[in-house]
Amino acid sequence: MSRQVLTPGPDHPITVEPGKSRVVARVGDTIVADTTSSLVLRESTYPPVHYIPLQDVNPDLLLASDSQTYCPYKGEASYYHLTVDGQELTDAVWTYRTPYDPVREIAGHVAFYPDRVSVTEE
Repeated sequence: MSRQVLTPGPDHPITVEPGKSRVVARVGDTIVADTTSSLVLRESTYPPVHYIPLQDVNPDLLLASDSQTYCPYKGEASYYHLTVDGQELTDAVWTYRTPYDPVREIAGHVAFYPDRVSVTEE
C-alpha cells in the first residue's frame, strides 16, 4: 500500500531540538524514564512532545504492542504497553523506529501519552 509522505513547511512546521533540562516520566510514583538527553519535537499547533532515548526508559515496564499508526510527516509509529504496579496501560508509549528524514533525530526515542504518563521537566 502506498502512503502519502508530506514534508514539513510553513503550513505545517516541525522542529526537533535538544531538551534543556532533565525530563522524568512517571506513572503515579513510579519513574518510567529519566533523562537529560531528551529531544523536543514541536509540530504545527500541537503541544511540544518530549522524545526520550529508549535506553533511558525502564525496560522492565515496557511490553511491545502490535499496534501501529501512520503520520505522513514522521512515518510509521510503533507502540509499547506500560505495566506499572500490576496495571497495564495499553499503547501508552510510541516510537518512530525509522522516521522520515526531516525528523530522523527521533529514531531510538519514545514519547508518552500525557493522559497516561506524567512527563515533567525538572
